[in-house]
Amino acid sequence: MALNTTSTLPKGLLDSAPPMNPNKSPVVCVFCGASPGTSPVHLEAARSLAQALHNHNISLVYGGGTVGLMGEVARTLAKLSGPAAVHGIMPEALLELEREREGHIDEERYGRTTLVPDMHTRKKLMAKEVIEGGPGSGFVAMSGGFGTLEELMEVITWNQLGIHGKGVVAFNVDGYFDGLIQWVRTAVSAGFITPGNAGILVEALDAEEVVQQLKEYRVSEDRFKLDWSQG
Repeated sequence: MALNTTSTLPKGLLDSAPPMNPNKSPVVCVFCGASPGTSPVHLEAARSLAQALHNHNISLVYGGGTVGLMGEVARTLAKLSGPAAVHGIMPEALLELEREREGHIDEERYGRTTLVPDMHTRKKLMAKEVIEGGPGSGFVAMSGGFGTLEELMEVITWNQLGIHGKGVVAFNVDGYFDGLIQWVRTAVSAGFITPGNAGILVEALDAEEVVQQLKEYRVSEDRFKLDWSQG
């Protein structure tokens, strides 16, 4: 099936987003590795997260890969909920790294795919879908490498700056994010993160807890009160 493409940057994340519709289905953006990891627990967690998304009628937006944890989440959810529940957004330069077959994707297996020119457009489009989603929308990080951590830190920072107010969850599989969670505590004690803003990132130990944390997410009172509507 032909790939959808886009070559223009969307408007600001907030200025084009309508008020949240309580009747709209939630959208979750998942950041995770394009590798399966050395332990089978990571692929098992990817499948369990897809099952939880299906159980709660949650759509997925993700980086568009068909390999590693990315592919496992997308493939499992597309099988359970149908391809309309999955939207992958991928820079053209990454096709050869994050696709089983360069330049081709079976959209019945992995959902709709949008090709974009660069990483910034990818991240902005993914965030826009989450911001425009219904209650329970948010961002979830699973096990991954540098890219996963960078994407996670960016949406945490955007939350702190008031660009969005959606939940940010670290799905801590087999202690993978223990070091990151301890770093947040250290940054609080050292005076670089306020205690309230430490709660921007919440931890979940299983897939159902991921969904629950997103549903119950509360915005930090310590966030910066900035106006981004003119951006």
